[in-house]
Amino acid sequence: MTAQISSLAEPGRDCPLCPRLVDFRHGNREKFPDWHNGPVISFGPKDAAFLIVGLAPGLRGANRTARPFTGDYAGDLLYQTLDRFGFSEGTYVSEGKDDLKLVDCRITNAVRCVPPENKPIGAEVKACAPFLQMELAGPRRVVLALGGLAHGAVLSGLGIPKSRFKFGHNAVHEPGAGFTLVNSYHCSRYNTNTGKLTESMFEDVFRTIRSLLDTD
Repeated sequence: MTAQISSLAEPGRDCPLCPRLVDFRHGNREKFPDWHNGPVISFGPKDAAFLIVGLAPGLRGANRTARPFTGDYAGDLLYQTLDRFGFSEGTYVSEGKDDLKLVDCRITNAVRCVPPENKPIGAEVKACAPFLQMELAGPRRVVLALGGLAHGAVLSGLGIPKSRFKFGHNAVHEPGAGFTLVNSYHCSRYNTNTGKLTESMFEDVFRTIRSLLDTD
């Protein structure tokens, strides 16, 4: 896969690709007129070696604040962990009005618009695939997929059957695309409340990533 990093594409504010998400977006604009309520663009330097791929914007998180993983618990945990492992500088504020910058790290989502009940469908993942493919292009050395859907979206974006690399927490895969693919359970409140993911488990994933990036 080849692409000029300077030409990374983002969906427009009124992207028409997914009818169900367009309808949901219009409804949210009426209910919450002060929110972002549009596709959420990626955050972080375009030439970052480390790319994080999430599921989709949260209704009261990124869909409200316009920045990936900002405004809800998942973002609190993610940005806290990024800071601990040297992937950010500045101060994170959940409303997004801060001086936070990512260091050699970029964050995106498999689906750019908030879906009803936080559950995108296959057609929506497919419609957003070109945007993800652009994010995967370039000098990425490590890609972190947060959750099984993001894992599958990355593989599909590379044209690789999902059955070839099985999702597993802290699993490391070599898809032959110029980068290493790492998995983690999604850092959602549901996963942490149920014990499926603990802060320690999440930090273990970032230790894996840090070691991969720090290897010459």
